[in-house]
Amino acid sequence: MRLSLPFAALAATLLSLSPAFAADPKPLRIGVLNDQSGIYADMAGPGSVIAAKMAVEDFGGSVLGRPVEIIAGDHQNKPDVGSAIVTRWIDEDGVDVIADIPTSSVLLAVQEIGRTKNKLVLASTGGSSDFTGKACAPTGIHWTYDTYALAAGTGASLAKDGPWFFITADYAFGTALERDTAKAVEKGGGKVVGSVKHPQGTADFSSFLLQGQGSGAKLIAFANAGSDTVNAIKQANEFGIPQSGIKLAGLYLHITDIHAIGLQTSQGLILTQGFYWDLNDETRAWSKRFYERHKAMPTMGQAGTYSAILHYLKAVKAAGTTDTATVAAQMKATPVDDFFSHGGRIREDGRMVHDLYLLQVKTPAEQKYPWDYLKLIRTIPGDEAFRPLAEGGCPLVRQHAAN
Repeated sequence: MRLSLPFAALAATLLSLSPAFAADPKPLRIGVLNDQSGIYADMAGPGSVIAAKMAVEDFGGSVLGRPVEIIAGDHQNKPDVGSAIVTRWIDEDGVDVIADIPTSSVLLAVQEIGRTKNKLVLASTGGSSDFTGKACAPTGIHWTYDTYALAAGTGASLAKDGPWFFITADYAFGTALERDTAKAVEKGGGKVVGSVKHPQGTADFSSFLLQGQGSGAKLIAFANAGSDTVNAIKQANEFGIPQSGIKLAGLYLHITDIHAIGLQTSQGLILTQGFYWDLNDETRAWSKRFYERHKAMPTMGQAGTYSAILHYLKAVKAAGTTDTATVAAQMKATPVDDFFSHGGRIREDGRMVHDLYLLQVKTPAEQKYPWDYLKLIRTIPGDEAFRPLAEGGCPLVRQHAAN
């Protein structure tokens, strides 16, 4: 029996709408790449994955009719492992964005993959200022902090408390952090008398601490991260270095590091943060939600992961597309507006400029409740905290000026 044309058209329409025949919308996938089980797991790790999922949930779970999925990968702090994961994510799993990425050697490798494959890289935990300097890319956005900003905070505030001696992790982040801090110290009228490099994951810092003690320094600065920083500060106290009149400076400390070290040992330390959970009612409200899931207060990188992903999703919705260049332009055209930053802006080099905070670790007597570890010394305006646009050596800035 032949169907009339109107009936045939109606039947075709109903068939196309049937769940059995309608294709499910392709998910928008965001990959959270970090150290899931090693020395940086506390400051990023599973907590960053939780923060990313919270951002998706708070946004509504979908955008442009597509569900948003978070997938996680453990780069083991190895550039080759991280590069392999990201390449597979993009080529086989349809990942649109890579986020978090502590360990600067991994971050810089992922930056090149993002540039080549035209995928956004949202660096919320990786720290080398080279990411928005000589290694900048139109696909790279740096969110929470960088080594220049840490130096502008902690380094500048303690410049004249030296002479300085650096104990530095022997990888890209440590090298950049020492370089940027030494410049800030010298600019502030201070002096650097020496430095020594240590391997990642060092258990025994005694030989490095002895070199610092014997250098004539009045301040030993740790340009490292994670459990390396925790172990170095603990051992320095065991050796009585602070009691001998030599100050300690952890150039890259997190709230989880203070928790691991304890107030008795870490009291008085100065640190620079892009976020602190107890700053105001907004930060406290979000952080308590995070704590319910993770049983630890968020680090600045974990909070930055939430903020970066939320801003990305807002940009996708506003732009009406997931096209990388269009979304990146929308992100840069729109001020950041959440508990992490009100009025933060993304420059053409990819640097998100926002206020930072110079804080001091409280004494045990000053602590009033769990995780009440830090007190605010001053708020550092973003334009003061981050490297001037013209000084970073980013080729995109020269292209922008030429255009």
